[in-house]
Amino acid sequence: MNLNFQRKLDYWAGTFLCRIFSFFSKKKNNISIDVKPKNILVILLSEKGALVLAHPMFKKIKQKYPDASIYVLLFASNREVLELLDVVPTKNIFTIKSSAFINFFLDSIHVLSKLRQIPIDTIIDCELFSRISSIYAFLSGAQTHVGFHPHTQEGLFRGEYINRPVPYNPYHHISQQFITLVEALESEQVPTVKRRIAKEQFIIPPLKITKEEIADSLYQLKADFPNITGKELVLINPSGGLLPIRAWPIEHYCHLLNSFIQNEYTVGIIGIEDDKKIADQVLLECKDHNCIDLTGYTKSIRELLIIFHFASLLITNDGGPGHFAGMTPIPSIIFFGPETPDLYGSLSPNAFSFYTPLSCSPCLTAYNHRNSMCNGNNLCLHYIQPEEVLDKAYEILNSPPSINFRTAASRTKQDQE
Repeated sequence: MNLNFQRKLDYWAGTFLCRIFSFFSKKKNNISIDVKPKNILVILLSEKGALVLAHPMFKKIKQKYPDASIYVLLFASNREVLELLDVVPTKNIFTIKSSAFINFFLDSIHVLSKLRQIPIDTIIDCELFSRISSIYAFLSGAQTHVGFHPHTQEGLFRGEYINRPVPYNPYHHISQQFITLVEALESEQVPTVKRRIAKEQFIIPPLKITKEEIADSLYQLKADFPNITGKELVLINPSGGLLPIRAWPIEHYCHLLNSFIQNEYTVGIIGIEDDKKIADQVLLECKDHNCIDLTGYTKSIRELLIIFHFASLLITNDGGPGHFAGMTPIPSIIFFGPETPDLYGSLSPNAFSFYTPLSCSPCLTAYNHRNSMCNGNNLCLHYIQPEEVLDKAYEILNSPPSINFRTAASRTKQDQE
């Protein structure tokens, strides 16, 4: 479904249903916090990157409720990321197709029927003011419903049947807020949770991958693009995905490419098949055989992450690839502006964020359904200059082995094994 159509559907139909359900529902605030959940459903529908940021939350659920079964509901297009994270059994993953309304409607009915058969007793709704997730939670029949709630804020109505309401806090990283949702299950405070936020570095476990897979992928890439042989590979992701306003200017990326190529690097443009038009713009400007088009080249996220294992650097707009990089040794440079790294920054210790806060940024928030009022002139990203990005890129690429980002990441992986 078109993103704007999804927003309108969520606003008009979602608000109506939430009010109807609120009218006929009684909050189950009298549910004892001593009753431990047995079947927990996590709802995290729409963001691939958010699934990576939710990894610490899944770890917390398992620590706190080791005997509970954990299920996840998400859009079908995001399933692979969840499987790569390996946080729940495959059989416990429920998906809904969002490509067309009829598929969305039929899948919703089917999944809700399955959830009621389990039965689900506890919902952890991770969506930021999306009403559809709140509606799923209500129709699941779960007794305990944790979710973000506007409290005294105007608008953003999600129903008055959330019996463990948590205030959304735009000043804390979303990974911490997801953990707060878990803590709300056994809290009777007002607001629901008043916990101390620890300054801690979350660790995303490395992707389970063999040396043979990496070697095979590198061999195939060299066969398809012989000119990369003997050169370090830098990857760029110039697409903004569903939110083009998050994209750093194409001309800035081209400036980087020309510098890398002059210094004997090969540059690969990554993205999905739909990003080929953007890749063509870059190639038209670059016109060098050391710049290769990898958009649509990998057929799965796993294949892309294998390439991350032998590439030297990833430079990307805010989005999925920057978060996926945290499962691999690759260092990354990520551009923010319409959103802030304080809230959505990568959990990887090898990630560096560029962010120029303006009076209007960040403008993509939970409060506007990530629908910016900007006219497309995203100055917050234009102000990030190619020269400063190149300085950081060469600092990473030229770092000695003792502090090399990739070496450090490899040591971390070995230690964990």
